[in-house]
Amino acid sequence: MTTRMREEAADAASLVSLGEIKELAEVGRPTVSNWRRRFAKSAVRSGGVRRPPFPDPVGGSDSRPLFDAEEVASWLDLRPIPDAEPGEDGALLTYGDRFRRGLRLRGLVALRHELGSPERLVVDALAVCATADQETDRYPEALPAGLLEDAEAADSRVVGVVRNLVGELGSPGTAADTVLGLAERLESDLVTDATPTAVAELISALAGPVDAAGVTGPDRPSLINLCAGIGELLFAVGDVRERDHTVAVEADALRRKIILYRLLAHRRNAVDVCASLGELDGLRSGGASSADLVISDPPYAAGEQEGAETGPLSWALEAVRRLKPGGRGLVVVPTWTLSRPRGATPTPNARMREELLRGAAVAAIVQLPRRIHRFRTGAEHALLVLHDGAASENRGRVLLVDADRIARRVGATWPAYVAKVLEDGRSPVAEEADTFPAPRAGHTGGGLLDGRSVLPAHRLGTKEKGLDHFSATLDARREAATALPRLREWIGDLGVARRAPGREVAHRGVGEHLRAGQLRLLTGHRIRESDIGDAGLMVVGREEMLGALPLGQRRIALEDLAEYPQAQTTERGDVFLLTEHGVRTQVDDAGGCVLLAPVQGLRIPAYRTFLAGEVRSEEVWMRPHPLARLLAAPRNQHRGSGSLVRRVSVREMDLPELPPEEVAELEAVLAETDRQRADVRRQLAALDNLAQRLAAGVADGDLALRRRPGGG
Repeated sequence: MTTRMREEAADAASLVSLGEIKELAEVGRPTVSNWRRRFAKSAVRSGGVRRPPFPDPVGGSDSRPLFDAEEVASWLDLRPIPDAEPGEDGALLTYGDRFRRGLRLRGLVALRHELGSPERLVVDALAVCATADQETDRYPEALPAGLLEDAEAADSRVVGVVRNLVGELGSPGTAADTVLGLAERLESDLVTDATPTAVAELISALAGPVDAAGVTGPDRPSLINLCAGIGELLFAVGDVRERDHTVAVEADALRRKIILYRLLAHRRNAVDVCASLGELDGLRSGGASSADLVISDPPYAAGEQEGAETGPLSWALEAVRRLKPGGRGLVVVPTWTLSRPRGATPTPNARMREELLRGAAVAAIVQLPRRIHRFRTGAEHALLVLHDGAASENRGRVLLVDADRIARRVGATWPAYVAKVLEDGRSPVAEEADTFPAPRAGHTGGGLLDGRSVLPAHRLGTKEKGLDHFSATLDARREAATALPRLREWIGDLGVARRAPGREVAHRGVGEHLRAGQLRLLTGHRIRESDIGDAGLMVVGREEMLGALPLGQRRIALEDLAEYPQAQTTERGDVFLLTEHGVRTQVDDAGGCVLLAPVQGLRIPAYRTFLAGEVRSEEVWMRPHPLARLLAAPRNQHRGSGSLVRRVSVREMDLPELPPEEVAELEAVLAETDRQRADVRRQLAALDNLAQRLAAGVADGDLALRRRPGGG
């Protein structure tokens, strides 16, 4: 770039808009507008305000005025930041200080295209931070390879900005962290794998103090970070200053360099940074190959490497292998590694999951809030809390915690809340955490080794706590009889009793019924909107299930349906399901419908033979209306997972194992309830129509209302 071009760029950088003033001073847009209005020249003169007026625009237009950056900074120097901590010299921080720092960082961002890549800029800036105030000429052999070369090759403008930043912030380490905070504005890929701040806070809280001052030798806690990235977790879990006790492993050469420069900027040059686990094992015999704390947040996206032996759960197994007795591992994994069913031929992911559970290595599974990773669209994550298993007091039991549900209730304080739940082993809200056994495979007592999902959202659908179903049902019956006196006799004959002790009902997952052939899953199809009209077979999609469109309004002609050979039509007795943000069900009483995704269906194969008269009623294990109601029961409503849309897995729902006579009785009651409901709706519609006709007649002046003689 020529000298003239650089001067023009500097002139452009010295002009700022109102929006840029807001960003650089870290205030809201209304605050800047208020400053400009209250301290305009006319307002200052007429109101007797002693403060100097807000600077006038020096360019731009009426709709987008531009201001001289130095004039704005000088004006903001007169405004201290409320509640800000004074500096070492006792001076109060002003908005002008913030503004100038932001302006310098904006200049640093502007250099990105000149330097060729954002990574080059970040490395150069961190090299300057790492060599700031360092005696690099005394012990050059102790410095990371390439550090001096990067610092000397850094652009002079980068050096100037970074040195000013170090002087303003008072620490090369803080300046290095500030530069890394610009990675997203620089459009660098370095931030895509960064551990979110909230997750780092949770891991830090669970890790405990690993920087016990004054503790040396074997009693000092040691740390291994198996996938260090750019060092967020390394810095989050504490300040470990002994070389023998902290090791970071990172395969990417650029990220290793960033970690080393960042550590040196923080004066933490006693941390080994390895390129591989093999290099870690070769550091010293029996030294750094195991630790009291092993952490990892590998950069996996949804659905990656399910069939690979080096899949996400291999990091958890590696963490367990490297734990010292009594140590703790904290590993972030995608939730699909915990939710995929085992299947007849288990995948490597399923085998690794079973190995962790069978070896009593999993102390807790924390389902993290959805969208916790900003740059991993559609991916959900969980945190595995691991131990060596041998010394565990709760061997064979795993605490499942739904932090997503907790975060929706308590907000941004969820990391501290979850840490307390893990410490106590329970949550005040039963649906948020519970302990499950992980015994031998095939155990039917609710163990986690039954081949089903072990995701907390899928397992924590327990019965409603604090609710007496018997009393609640009696109350509902009493209210219905009072509101609907004509139904009093039928409701009075409805017998409700508590289940006798010793006759508890067992539950089985829908996935087990599907594998046994007792149920069949009907998938919804994607059909072009242009092929859907008002004639042909009825179409049932999300709109029909939500009540936005009446059943039968949308249809598809048979000739158009022929273009979708995979599409199936429903039969009488099939159950429609929409499992987004809860569970909605409906029974197909006629058949011949086409399901649109995401609507699914469940079919009871034995019900077809029952309708044909080939089997007796007591031989049918389940019927459509009971199935629909039981699937939509509260215990299944809250099993949702998914980052973008909360969906309940059909296979993870469960059903009570009821004798055929109870199923038949439940169907009879539900069918009569539906008939009575339809009758009541007709009565309500008639009353609504009566009120509408009366109002219309009076409004048009044709009707006059009066009471009959003697009427109440």
